[in-house]
Amino acid sequence: MELKLLNEQGQAGAAVNAADTVFGRDYNEALIHQIVVAYAANARSGNRKQKDREEVSHTTKKPWRQKGTGRARAGMSSSPLWRGGGRIFPNSPDENFTHKVNKKMHRAGICSIFSQLAREDRLNVIENLTVEAPKTKLLSQKLQGMGLDSVLVITDTIDENLLLASRNLPNVLVVEPKHADPMSLVFYKKVLVTKAALAKIEEMYA
Repeated sequence: MELKLLNEQGQAGAAVNAADTVFGRDYNEALIHQIVVAYAANARSGNRKQKDREEVSHTTKKPWRQKGTGRARAGMSSSPLWRGGGRIFPNSPDENFTHKVNKKMHRAGICSIFSQLAREDRLNVIENLTVEAPKTKLLSQKLQGMGLDSVLVITDTIDENLLLASRNLPNVLVVEPKHADPMSLVFYKKVLVTKAALAKIEEMYA
């Protein structure tokens, strides 16, 4: 599989050979969907809480007498049928939302995403991406010059200037290869990988 090698002006140069085992796989939509959903579910804190009829603030006094009013029978205002009453099956803070994904499935899903990005020309390689100072303006101008408005940058080692310059850009994320998660790979319009990071990705998933 050949990937485009861009310079810092966004112009394509000679192609870079990439491993077919990582960047030349078939598109497996069901597997990609599964690992993306699992990643989102595993990121949930699971701290939501609702009250049952024992926990809501209420009085135990009977709202009205049992017979003779023409209204339905009512025992207390904590009934789930009443406004402000407790929930029948409340959500508890110890609810487990995690999804289990095997390592083999996760690797195959990530490779399928990389392969589809390469086929859609959304994955490009760059020799290196640096900024002279930790200034958001410098990185923004460089990415605009390359024609990139929404990009995931994967570098072999995180440069402090690059990391600090990217923090205030909402559509830019800088990560190492081991932190390239399926959600980010799918979300950003373009993925920019340095040559050193490309070698690490091939080593991790080949």
